[in-house]
Parts: sequence; C-alpha cells; structure tokens
Amino acid sequence: MKTWIKRSLIGVFSAAVLFGGFAAYAHRQSGWHAMSTGDLAQAKTRVVDMAANRLDLDAAQKAKLGVLADQLLAQRQALVAGGDPRAQVQALVAGNSFDRAAAQALLDGKTQAVQAGGPALIAAFGDFYDSLQPEQQTKLRELMQRGGRHGERGERGEKGERHGRG
Repeated sequence: MKTWIKRSLIGVFSAAVLFGGFAAYAHRQSGWHAMSTGDLAQAKTRVVDMAANRLDLDAAQKAKLGVLADQLLAQRQALVAGGDPRAQVQALVAGNSFDRAAAQALLDGKTQAVQAGGPALIAAFGDFYDSLQPEQQTKLRELMQRGGRHGERGERGEKGERHGRG
C-alpha cells in the first residue's frame, strides 16, 4: 500500500478516535446538539489535554493536536449544517415511501462537506502524526486499535477473563 494512503487511513482513524473522545464527552453533556460553542471549546480543550497526557506531547505537538481538533470541529459543523441529522433522516421515511431524491440530495451535501474539509483535516492530522516520536506513534496506534477506550475495561482475553482497570 502506498505511503500516502497509509497515512491518510491512519489520519482518518485517528481523527475518528479523537472525534470519538469529543463525542463521548459531549454525550455526557446531553449530546452534541445541546452543546454551545463554548461547551465545544471546553470539551476540545479537555480532550486535547487528555490526549497530550496519554501521549506525552510537548508544546509544539499539543499545538498541532489542537489544530487537528479545530479541523475536526469544523468538519463536524459542515456535516451538521442544514439542520438536525436525525430529523433529516426521519424525514426520508416520514411518508409511505422512502424519499430517494431527498436521500440522494442529503448524501450529496454530506459528501461535498467531507470532500471540502477532507484535505485540511488530512493535512492537520499528517502534521500532528509526523511530529510524533516513533514511540508516541506506536502508542497512538495502540490507542486506535483499542478504539480509544480508557484502559481495556470490558475487553475479554483469550480465556474470557476481564482485564484492565475496573
């Protein structure tokens, strides 16, 4: 596989892990839709600080992670622009038949948002990832493999026993 494809995939998955951290925090705060801009900024700061501590980031790396988080939030804003996504999907099935034209228009709009913000997001992740030391990159890959969960709580080993911090 080509290097840029690997980096792009790692970038997307790592962004998903970071975005998952935002989502987990936001979910505890009554969901993304209920969060103000200030709440999102506070959540971003907490997630960036947590990631910085887990990966032992220096100030420059933490700044690059902050830029990545900002790009993720911008991408999120672009994806949810135009109303509540849940309501939009519910509108597709509100009638007697599935509204294929509206579904295609919704898909096209979301695809355009991803395509428009994708290059900046990939560049931000690439800058962050490339700034990491090899041991930090390894730790990030391990966190991604675990799905960004705190510890290994709930995962079962080969013999079915529980590991991790309880």
